[in-house]
Amino acid sequence: MKPSRRTTALAALLAAGVLASTAAPALAAPAAHRPVDRTALQRALDRLAADGVPGAVAEVRDEHGVWNGSAGREDLRGKQRPAVDDRFRAGSVTKSLVATVVLQLVAEKKVGLDDRVDRYLPGLIPADHYGRQITVRQLLHHTSGLPDFLDILKSRLMGEWHGDYNKLRTEHYTHRQLVSMALTLPSEFKPGEKGKWEYSNTNYVVLGLLVERVTGHSLSQQVDQRIIRPLHLKNTSMPTTSRINGRHLHGYQRFPRPTGPFADITEYDPNVFWGPGNVVSNAHDLNTFYRALLGGRLLPAKLGKEMRNVTPDGADRPGRYYGLGLEGTTEYTQAKAYGHTGSVPGYLTYSFVTEGGKRQVTLALGSNLDLNPNQKAADDAKAFIKAALNGK
Repeated sequence: MKPSRRTTALAALLAAGVLASTAAPALAAPAAHRPVDRTALQRALDRLAADGVPGAVAEVRDEHGVWNGSAGREDLRGKQRPAVDDRFRAGSVTKSLVATVVLQLVAEKKVGLDDRVDRYLPGLIPADHYGRQITVRQLLHHTSGLPDFLDILKSRLMGEWHGDYNKLRTEHYTHRQLVSMALTLPSEFKPGEKGKWEYSNTNYVVLGLLVERVTGHSLSQQVDQRIIRPLHLKNTSMPTTSRINGRHLHGYQRFPRPTGPFADITEYDPNVFWGPGNVVSNAHDLNTFYRALLGGRLLPAKLGKEMRNVTPDGADRPGRYYGLGLEGTTEYTQAKAYGHTGSVPGYLTYSFVTEGGKRQVTLALGSNLDLNPNQKAADDAKAFIKAALNGK
């Protein structure tokens, strides 16, 4: 989702959707908490369904083990409850995987964190968008000033598409077309300009292209080789077709917005979110990934620290921070939790780990509450995450 002052409708699609083992980073231990109340977690999930979310799945990990839950229906055409291991579109959680791949390339000295992107992708970003100044770090941190291609898609949605999210089914863009689309807009600010930060999905399209140029392999192959296989993430992939393989949570949006009936928009071309938000996963795999990442299994300690070096997003997003492809938040806990949110049509995902790694939660909803606002359900989701991370 695009969490910025200019966020509206489709611009909010992506939240806000990859091995050498090293010693775990030194993280401050969280304050002692009560065990997570499993019964209360299930009641909270059931409230989400009662308040209008078609389906929800979650996995919570604490000092006492793992809890899985689901609520609502997997597919509104039937009565079956979602399976706790259902797959879903994870949206901008993808950014954490892509950032991990890039930082592994930095560790291998194939990419310089403060190198100019033009060194690897000459001419991709023209001079009027500071193409020879933008660095790899600035792309990872959303301080490049590059405009967001989703702003263009938003204008099409509200204009020629007449608010119909189903238009995504027939739209196809190459990766470079997404960048070119963004470059029809002016830059937000000069790269690295002091005090400036603006979430732009274009940054992660460029990073995907950089990975492919440097490695000679596809982004999906690199994510698979460097993250999915080593961590045995059997339900995670970067699909190239509109289908989600295996059992999955269906994604819905109301059309016409915001009070019409739910339309099933589970299937659409993932290339429209290639790089910033095209991963499909499930709750167990996302928790496994973030535990490995924050536990130092995927990056050297120095680069893990760089990734967690978060700065405030701005006054319009209190309690939210951003590092290198990693969000920090104090919305749910007193100390920072790390992870990412993910938002694409039909799905909204939250995946966070407390400092010290003792508490984890991944919650996935089969509808995007940012696209069809539902304040009661949004409050329910926040309460669930608080309960999972605080044990109360």
